[in-house]
Amino acid sequence: MHIIGGFFMALADSVPGVSGGTIAFLLGFYDQFIGSLDALLSGTSQQRKDALRFLVKLGIGWLTGMVLAVLILSRLFQEHIYQVSSVFLGFILFSIPLICKEEADSIKGNYRNLVFTLLGIAVVVAITLLNPSGGGADAAVSGIFGYLYVLVAGMIAISAMVLPGISGSTLLLIFGLYVPVINGVRSLLYLDFKPFPMLCAFGIGIIAGIVLVIRGVRAALTHFRPQTMYTILGLMIGSLYAIVRGPETLDVPMPAMTPATFSIVCFLLGGVIVCGLQLLKKLRQ
Repeated sequence: MHIIGGFFMALADSVPGVSGGTIAFLLGFYDQFIGSLDALLSGTSQQRKDALRFLVKLGIGWLTGMVLAVLILSRLFQEHIYQVSSVFLGFILFSIPLICKEEADSIKGNYRNLVFTLLGIAVVVAITLLNPSGGGADAAVSGIFGYLYVLVAGMIAISAMVLPGISGSTLLLIFGLYVPVINGVRSLLYLDFKPFPMLCAFGIGIIAGIVLVIRGVRAALTHFRPQTMYTILGLMIGSLYAIVRGPETLDVPMPAMTPATFSIVCFLLGGVIVCGLQLLKKLRQ
């Protein structure tokens, strides 16, 4: 089950507008995911063993999904972006009521925290408005400052990927690194090691980002859960706007989604996927 969860997290993380954290939340292992990352850094010996066992399973699924996304699905996103975006719209919209139901104790009666929902929406919309057209230039990264830039971008992107609603891929688009990173991974899979130094810098940034952000996320979920849940809902609602604008971020930019390019069939397919994930969650439980 955890391998399947990691697989779907990778598919989400590879696409601007969708977060792998949303998948973890829907499948009911988001708290375990954050807790395991935290335990790996500062837990007891037994907690680290349990966390490592969980994260290895999740990592196997994630790597499998990411390789599939890089080799196959990237072409699908380029050629059928409106259908794919419609699926994601359905996925998010059908997910929001389920999360409200799951977190009813945190949400009910705490409506003053709606300000955090508005804040979450504003953050994602602001990030989306900063997106460059064309997904960023496929520029070579070199020099100490170039690698430092990639490292910092990796830190910020992974911080977003672990939060439901914020897409780390969208942030990479803003930094102009989405295309270089995806193409670098693809080259590495074909045994072209030219982008290896850049990917190493990116990987170091990811590790540093996890170390810095996970403790704060877990503390927020533990001590400020109502405020955190309202913020997460805002991030998810805001991601609808990011998905609509997603076609503008392709290598060859296309117009943002309109009612004419929206696919109701694919939208309903997104809902079916959510129901399928919920079924997987019940089977896991």
